[in-house]
Amino acid sequence: MAPKAKPVVAAAASQPPPPLEDLFTALDRHINSFSFDNAVKLADQILAVAPADEDALRCKVVALIKDDRLDLALSAIRSSRTHLPDFDFLKAYCLYRQNKLNEALESLKTQERTTETMLLEAQILYRLGKMDACLDIYQKLQNSKIDNLEINCVASLVMGGRSSEVQGLLDSLRVKATSSFELAYNTACSLIERKKYTDAEQLLLSGRRIGQEVLMEDNLPDDEIESELAPLAVQLAYVQQLLGCKQDAIEAYIDIIKRDMADESSIAVAVNNLVSLRGPKDVSDSLRKLDRLKDKEAQNFRLASELDLKLPAKEKEAIYANRVLLLLHANKIDQGRELVSRLPDMFPESVIPILLQAAVLVRENKAGKAEELLGQFVGKYPEKSKVVHLARAQVAAAAGHPHIAADSVAKISDIQHMPATVATLVSLKERAGDIEGASAVLDSAIKWWSNAMTEDNKLNIIMQEAASFKIRHGNEDDAAKLYEELVKSQGGIEALVGLVTTVARTDVDKAELYEKQLKALPGLKGIDVDSLERTSGVKQVDGPAHVGVTESHEEGKNKTKAKKKRKRKPRYPKGFDPANPGPPPDPERWLPRRERSTYRPKRKDKKAAQVRGAQGAVVREKHDVGSSSNNSNPKASPAAASKGSSGPSQQSKPSSKSRKKSRN
Repeated sequence: MAPKAKPVVAAAASQPPPPLEDLFTALDRHINSFSFDNAVKLADQILAVAPADEDALRCKVVALIKDDRLDLALSAIRSSRTHLPDFDFLKAYCLYRQNKLNEALESLKTQERTTETMLLEAQILYRLGKMDACLDIYQKLQNSKIDNLEINCVASLVMGGRSSEVQGLLDSLRVKATSSFELAYNTACSLIERKKYTDAEQLLLSGRRIGQEVLMEDNLPDDEIESELAPLAVQLAYVQQLLGCKQDAIEAYIDIIKRDMADESSIAVAVNNLVSLRGPKDVSDSLRKLDRLKDKEAQNFRLASELDLKLPAKEKEAIYANRVLLLLHANKIDQGRELVSRLPDMFPESVIPILLQAAVLVRENKAGKAEELLGQFVGKYPEKSKVVHLARAQVAAAAGHPHIAADSVAKISDIQHMPATVATLVSLKERAGDIEGASAVLDSAIKWWSNAMTEDNKLNIIMQEAASFKIRHGNEDDAAKLYEELVKSQGGIEALVGLVTTVARTDVDKAELYEKQLKALPGLKGIDVDSLERTSGVKQVDGPAHVGVTESHEEGKNKTKAKKKRKRKPRYPKGFDPANPGPPPDPERWLPRRERSTYRPKRKDKKAAQVRGAQGAVVREKHDVGSSSNNSNPKASPAAASKGSSGPSQQSKPSSKSRKKSRN
């Protein structure tokens, strides 16, 4: 066969490229139709003809960003020979989308401070958790005409712990919380932080209604509307959880997860809240639901890349912490230890990882190592030591080290005067045998509350507990002084009774003096106390006599209250003659036969030969066996065939409660 000619290829190779105007027209058409892949190809064709064309290069980078091919966009920016002025901004945006936030900030430093660069910088600072710096930028942009700027401002205030300033900001901007469903959602979050759960619920319901109306006007399909409003649905379930309607919250979370029409972030929050609400119940199911959030390609548990980019650090930390706790409940200690070891690098500024590491050690019965680990953390980061001190105290107290627990609680200076802290310290020091130290804690608390200028003063509670403690440990004098101070300052009955009972042990005259201040009990004026003390006491009445009196009293009451019943003529069966009733019916007629007194079980004939040996063997009578015993082979005898048999006399008797025959 002759080789094929290739005239078409040669002709195509010799064709000149299309004009740049036609290429740019096609590029514009692809960009307007959101066909970014074709736009990138056309931009490459233009750059092949005109490598230094800035518009084609810019269109290529933007199309790659729009097509979520961020690595290729960064590569195009870095490999470009022509450095455009806005390339640093585009580079910073790509790094921001890749969650490389510090590099993104560095790239923005060379840019001029425009509205676009300031907005991007604020978004980066928001992701980094630097809410104050983020709010400073938004305040500078308030005079600019930027749509929905108040939404970002409210979100930054809530995340920065300044929820109380939200309403003032809205008033200053002259914006209502219901102007958009996004603003309603953020404002409801601020109300939740301020524990105004009912108001938050009403605002979320209004926001959902507003969102449905707006999105339906935009002709969005139902699934997209539900996806847009999914954060409001999850937040509504969370408010129900906070209001105590836990079952309703669980059902709402499960419905959101099953329908799978929400965005990834909302589903992740719903899963995490459902897991935390269940607690140690249904551990295996909770672990399976958390597996839905992991990266499918990773061998160990790690959040998917989309969730890692979208979720705030606080929410990601909560998911990882719940995962560790579930693994501990499921006795998967190795997996929990592996996951905990990665958390300090992921959340370096948080104390949650160190607390989880201590929890794993305690679960492994290594309380000593847990105490040591927490103590080392406190030494390195004293500014974060409050929660860690409390955790160390709990671990030490559970491990039987009350002195270590007391030392840890004593290092938290701002709660030393609180009644719960005082009670805990006193109990721990008593367990450790440090009675003087426990007394010093009480004295210090009394001194603090004596000088405190607060409306809710706990002085009289602390003094009463201190007096009880001193009496318990034999220090009546100090206890009497405390009670005396309470009587003079408060004048309570309990303090006066405590003073009388305490002083009576050491100074009877003083006790009688204070006893006169007690009010006389009603009904005790005609009682002679001296004669009462000389009596031998009241004899206890036996139980039956007392019961008889009660029964007779109740009987009398019932007789007076009993109503006369109408007498009716008895109805007899057909053919029954009441004059000749015949023999009375058997009272045991309703019992089973084997339970009646007249029942006699059937017995076996004792004279009958017992069948033994192989199936089908012939049993001979006794006289036949006796007459032929000298002539027959003993091995052929049926009685000899069953070794150890002793004849019919050992046959078990049937039970009197069963009609079944017993079998050997």
